[in-house]
Amino acid sequence: MQPEKKALAKTVSDTPSSPSGEITVSAILARIEQLYPTYGAASRRIADFIRERPREVVHMSVSDVADRVGAAEGTVVGFCKSLGATGFQQLKIVLAQEIVQPVQLIHEDLQPEDSAATVVAKIFSSNVQTLRDTESTLDVHALEQAVAAIRAAKRVEIYGVGSAASIADDAHYRMLRIGLDARSVTDPHIQVISASRCDPSVATLTISHSGSTHETVTATRLAKEAGARTICITNFGRSPIQAFTDIVLTTMARETRFRTEAMTSRLAQLAIVDVLIACLALADYERSVDVLRQTFDVLSLKRY
Repeated sequence: MQPEKKALAKTVSDTPSSPSGEITVSAILARIEQLYPTYGAASRRIADFIRERPREVVHMSVSDVADRVGAAEGTVVGFCKSLGATGFQQLKIVLAQEIVQPVQLIHEDLQPEDSAATVVAKIFSSNVQTLRDTESTLDVHALEQAVAAIRAAKRVEIYGVGSAASIADDAHYRMLRIGLDARSVTDPHIQVISASRCDPSVATLTISHSGSTHETVTATRLAKEAGARTICITNFGRSPIQAFTDIVLTTMARETRFRTEAMTSRLAQLAIVDVLIACLALADYERSVDVLRQTFDVLSLKRY
């Protein structure tokens, strides 16, 4: 019997729960089964979709599910909360832990018996494929718009949290090297303050693989409401952050949302940052080369 079928066969009283009442791994599908008679039409469509396609759901965004079932994103989030989850993201994580092989939390293509040589081959192949897929899906027109928006801005703010914070810091460093007035804001509290203080002379660059991280979505929304030109690097597909983004640069990293620390997404993000910086430098070639020479001389003082 499949794990999801086993879970459906249980009752809520048979399934464990934490002292705080939070949803547990073995409870999620059983709770849907028990609460099903109380649901309205929209909630039943969501419930049916999750029960019938649990392996698909762990790869989807809240926007994807809402589109598939013909419901509002808020309805999907409310459904998740009715099960005891804090939101759609936690429901996916709990669901994934129930239906995927534990080794997939490390890397999706690996098997427990794989040798070191096999691990090397699989991971490098996955990373190379991610770069190829991202190249094929990257919208060159959107890239050109991003270059124009950043060049027109007096200041660039770069947002990222978690694993995206290091990408934001790298983008900040690279922009400084070519003479742009940029700053990386990776603390969530400072993000919202800084974003709310933006104006039309500012361009923001948000880095978020899922596009559904509360902190970066909020910062992007506040920046847009303040009049800033908003740019986002996020994975292919619909996500909440796109509602507040003027220009979307998409990656194509084949990883599930419960394994958010994977290198594939960061490689794709770094590649787009690399392309963006190169295009910015070429658009103002003489000035960029001059600043690069100056910063190289400064950095040379740091070397023996």
